[in-house]
Amino acid sequence: MRQFLVGLVRGLNVGPNATRVGVIQYSSQVQSVFPLRAFSRREDMVRAIRDLVPLAQGTMTGLAIQYAMNVAFSVAEGARPPEERVPRVAVIVTDGRPQDRVAEVAAQARARGIEIYAVGVQRADVGSLRAMASPPLEEHVFLVESFDLIQEFGLQFQGRLCGKDWCVEGRHGCQHQCVNARGTFHCACYRGYKLAADNKSCLAIDLCAEGTHGCEHHCVNSPGSYFCRCQVGFVLQQNQRSCRAIDYCSFGNHSCQHECVSTLGGPRCHCREGHDLQPDGRSCQVRDLCNGVDHGCEFQCVSEGLSYRCLCPEGRQLQADGKSCSRCREGHVDLVLLVDGSKSVRPQNFELVKRFVNQIVDFLDVSPEGTRVGLVQFSSRVRTEFPLGRYGTAAEVKQAVLAVEYMERGTMTGLALRHMVEHSFSEAQGARPRALNVPRVGLVFTDGRSQDDISVWAARAKEEGIVMYAVGVGKAVEAELREIASEPAEQHMSYAPDFGTMTHLLENLKGSICPEEGISAGTELRSPCECESLVEFEGRTLGALENLTRNPDRAPGGSGEPSGQP
Repeated sequence: MRQFLVGLVRGLNVGPNATRVGVIQYSSQVQSVFPLRAFSRREDMVRAIRDLVPLAQGTMTGLAIQYAMNVAFSVAEGARPPEERVPRVAVIVTDGRPQDRVAEVAAQARARGIEIYAVGVQRADVGSLRAMASPPLEEHVFLVESFDLIQEFGLQFQGRLCGKDWCVEGRHGCQHQCVNARGTFHCACYRGYKLAADNKSCLAIDLCAEGTHGCEHHCVNSPGSYFCRCQVGFVLQQNQRSCRAIDYCSFGNHSCQHECVSTLGGPRCHCREGHDLQPDGRSCQVRDLCNGVDHGCEFQCVSEGLSYRCLCPEGRQLQADGKSCSRCREGHVDLVLLVDGSKSVRPQNFELVKRFVNQIVDFLDVSPEGTRVGLVQFSSRVRTEFPLGRYGTAAEVKQAVLAVEYMERGTMTGLALRHMVEHSFSEAQGARPRALNVPRVGLVFTDGRSQDDISVWAARAKEEGIVMYAVGVGKAVEAELREIASEPAEQHMSYAPDFGTMTHLLENLKGSICPEEGISAGTELRSPCECESLVEFEGRTLGALENLTRNPDRAPGGSGEPSGQP
């Protein structure tokens, strides 16, 4: 047995970076004669083998395989790490039947990458040898008739073991080339590469790292050589080292309407001042300054090339600031607002309604001699928030509007119209006498269907000469809005789908509420007690008396009767 082991060792290329050898002796126990890390010289291994003393006792082959798998082939005992892919080979020499189980533990060892050769001498059990050995069994199971013949068998086995082409088996782990050697192998690399520290993988020789390449932008290493590469947007010059920016515009295929600007990412189109680049990235359009700047126009902005101008609705003049429009100064108005305060409006929307009302007030010339404003809120009942004659400035009206409290409950629009006709436009409430021909305007704001009849008092309002406007929001009924509105209905009614979008109705109302007829801006509303008014009244009265003297049968109230003056 010793001679067999000595002959096997002498046939191997042993060393730390070649074949490492360890020897285990087993009987009923396991003994490590020397581990894989113990010796790096063949002579030291041979001396340790010759000093080996038999243990005698039983045959615990399974225990020996377990020890080899868990201990002998561990990195601590000198085995190289699995990632280095150095083949692990176990040669088991036995002369009898194992006294423990070998099949399962041998399978575990093979699963861990250990290649097992089973050599049986004399009375060895062939079935156990086959259970231990790696496939193919005909190459890994050997049977020797006696120990007298084991030395001769050793020479044959050495040829089988050392003649093995490790490179052909494909377990060498070499990245580039595997070079077979006696009982072992080594890895080699292609030209331009060098072997890494693991002696298996290969690293490209980095000529760029030497710093002598001369590339202006990037040096790209290749096996045994290198080449220069430019950044995106640049092209390599003829010297294959310096770089030049690519002039994409010079290709003539940019299709830019105005100007082409070459960038690192390619051609980019640019428009001249006052123009904007279109989504196609090529064509240009005159810039609409009304959409691109905070123009400040009160009514309408019109873009004109590199500038813009503001417009006002018909009947209103552009102010000196070039942005705002004149207020209702072409005529005086008595305006009563009927605001829906029903439960369906909801508190937060009622606040929006009040803000909307104040925006209407903003474009009115509120004063005792100009426009007078009154506000009525209605739900299941009607409440005058403030009459026409109470406030003389827009600021006072707006403050009063903000102070209005939400009523809730139902929607009695008909009742509100009646209240407006019978009370809101009375002189007691602040309306000016009919003789002064001051237009009377009623604006009804509602968000739903009326719970009472509106037809009678909507018609009565128009018969009384009140110009009616109807503003509906949300679930307001179009038929009711038309019935409330004066003719033509399309010019006297407006609708918004919700409270958040109703501000667009302001422009329609601004152009409508300002009267086209009535007392013009040049006509002054004089007090009847002023001297000129008294003289005018006296003249008209004397004329009327003279007519009565000439025609005593003429009834009072005819064409000569004073028209409402005191």
